[in-house]
Amino acid sequence: MLALARQRAAGLGRDVDLREGDAEHLPCGDASFDTVACALSLCTIPDPATAIGEMKRVLVPGGRLLLLDHIASTWPPIHAAQWLLERFTIRAAGEHFTRRQLPLVRAAGFRVVETERLKAGSVERIHAVKPA
Repeated sequence: MLALARQRAAGLGRDVDLREGDAEHLPCGDASFDTVACALSLCTIPDPATAIGEMKRVLVPGGRLLLLDHIASTWPPIHAAQWLLERFTIRAAGEHFTRRQLPLVRAAGFRVVETERLKAGSVERIHAVKPA
């Protein structure tokens, strides 16, 4: 993916710094970014609370956190299917479909600006801000 991103950036004439890293130990300094975006990844990170803490660490005060991830559906038949599917996906690929990131974002001390649940409540979008 990094090779593709480098090609795309070069094609757009953009100078970018792309790095491979561990979400639970980001290879960046404190207060390095004004925005952190994480899409469809916290569902596979072994310790999402630690990853969210790292996102907070690398954000400047007032920085934005933008998350999109799978969560437990609000519709019972889909929630049941997710739970059943997890019996296989967690062991095979570390994929969790019923985690909920919002409580972790709040527990990390972010101010939640907006949330939205989509796809029968099985996907959640979160916009939060690191306190100044």
